[in-house]
Amino acid sequence: MLYFQNDIADTVNQFSVKHCPNDRYASFDYCYGYFKSSSSEQLLEDMEKSCLVLGFYLASWGMMRGSSFLLGHSIKYFEPLIEYIAEQDKSIWDIDVDNYNEQNIDTILEIYTNCKDLLIHGNNAHLTLITKILLGVFGFVPAFDRYFKDAFSSISSNKCGYSVCNQNALRHIHQFYLDNKYEVDSLVDELVILDFITGEPSGLRYPKAKIIDMYGFTKGLNMSLSIKAS
Repeated sequence: MLYFQNDIADTVNQFSVKHCPNDRYASFDYCYGYFKSSSSEQLLEDMEKSCLVLGFYLASWGMMRGSSFLLGHSIKYFEPLIEYIAEQDKSIWDIDVDNYNEQNIDTILEIYTNCKDLLIHGNNAHLTLITKILLGVFGFVPAFDRYFKDAFSSISSNKCGYSVCNQNALRHIHQFYLDNKYEVDSLVDELVILDFITGEPSGLRYPKAKIIDMYGFTKGLNMSLSIKAS
């Protein structure tokens, strides 16, 4: 198995110990839980809340740092994106790394392109931002941030650099899942989305793509810290 890893549970646990209601890591829970559980009508009727939930999740994950073009916009900038999300059939939320067939990969890439066209203008970077949105809203793809890309490029022996979200990258992620199915599925059974109102576990499980995202982010972060310490 090309992508088999023996440190998945330990690495994800480094991430999940910070999983408490007031920690920034819970911003994913509140964002994903909101969009998965809300109807199209609810998303549109409370547009301000929908924009705020998405915007704060992105801010929590560094998408509004000083170099980000999003700093030049208010939350109303997300309104066309929310309208697009509300148009999606609820079956989209059933897509996850275990069912990355050709049709679902094409759907992910179509949604990626449409979200990019709604948010990105000019030469602004889009890979990390759009994959963060797809992860937080739909939960069907990991976020291709610096740490994830470093970790998974290494795991794939540089066969895939994850510099673009395309069929090749998604097929490699699917193969990673297949080679580590037992560990990933076991973690899905353990980790539960927190409910915003109560701060307690809800009835929603983490998507498999989020487990893989947690692993890639933490492994890449550890790699970076190791390099700095050497």
